[in-house]
Amino acid sequence: MAVVAWLIGNSVRQNRAYTERLTAQAATQAVTAERLRIAREMHDTVAHSIGIIALQAGAAARVTTTQPEAAREAMRAVEREGRESLAGLRRMLVALRAADSEPPVVAAGLGDIDRLAATTTAAGVRVEVRRRGEQRQLPPDIDLSAFRIVQESVTNVVRHAGTRACRVTLDYREDELALEVTDDGRGHEIGIGTGFGLAGMRERVALLHGEFTAAPRPEGGFRVAVRLPAPATVAR
Repeated sequence: MAVVAWLIGNSVRQNRAYTERLTAQAATQAVTAERLRIAREMHDTVAHSIGIIALQAGAAARVTTTQPEAAREAMRAVEREGRESLAGLRRMLVALRAADSEPPVVAAGLGDIDRLAATTTAAGVRVEVRRRGEQRQLPPDIDLSAFRIVQESVTNVVRHAGTRACRVTLDYREDELALEVTDDGRGHEIGIGTGFGLAGMRERVALLHGEFTAAPRPEGGFRVAVRLPAPATVAR
């Protein structure tokens, strides 16, 4: 009997260790996939900026002699665009874009939040969007990452929270963006049932040197809260 008990116990321990290894591998793969997705998105953003720089530089070259003021304005636009792109690259620590056959990523941002809310509401979960502070143009990498975090959080609510409503709050502060997604659903279950969406969000925030928390609320439901450094940018 002692041998049988040992064999059963050993089998249970091996199965538990195997499951833990699979979970760790899946989490690592999720983070890697998110990094590649971020790299592709940043690649598209930088490519867009370089296109604008090329156009402005060409315009400046054509009118340098005949319209010096217009040429200077075009070169100032080149400088602004270049500085913004470099700042975005530093914040994101972007890697080279992996070659794959996926379709191009369509740029998105916080300007699409109302559309996301309308689509989700039509699907049966009402999304209330609250905005605080003075809205402003954010650096492209921050704008895109903030939207993706809200999108993933709302998707988790639809799939796992078991509730009919959630709230998205965007707080534009002097030097940061604070965003929050809350619901009144099955808070303790959502932390288990979301797969590795939270890991992807945490990775995005870490790359931008922000703060990320996600946990059940004491009063019920679940809360995702993010703070991203968001310096003011020069309007284009």
